[in-house]
Amino acid sequence: MTDEKFLRDMGARIHLRRREMGLTQERLAELMDVSIQMISNLELGKKAIRPENLAKLCTILGVSADYLLRGTRSDLEFSRLTAKIASLPPEDQSCLEIIADRLIYKNKA
Repeated sequence: MTDEKFLRDMGARIHLRRREMGLTQERLAELMDVSIQMISNLELGKKAIRPENLAKLCTILGVSADYLLRGTRSDLEFSRLTAKIASLPPEDQSCLEIIADRLIYKNKA
């Protein structure tokens, strides 16, 4: 994987997670104590991130560095998802299982 593709993919994950959390670039920049331009450059894959900023970003976004860097979810992230699913009524859990089965089938095809 090229450095450019690596940075673009990481930026896409940052962008997606920020949006999932309902944060604007401005708010994320405030929380990280960096410029809005830095957040924009990260999300566009134009700039790399310093280790201390990566650690801060992971904490704010509630994800692991492994997820931001490689797109791999950690056991902690899966346990949070499991807890959310467990809190749903059984019929909603069944719906999620059907959705998961269909996505798995689609991705194998």
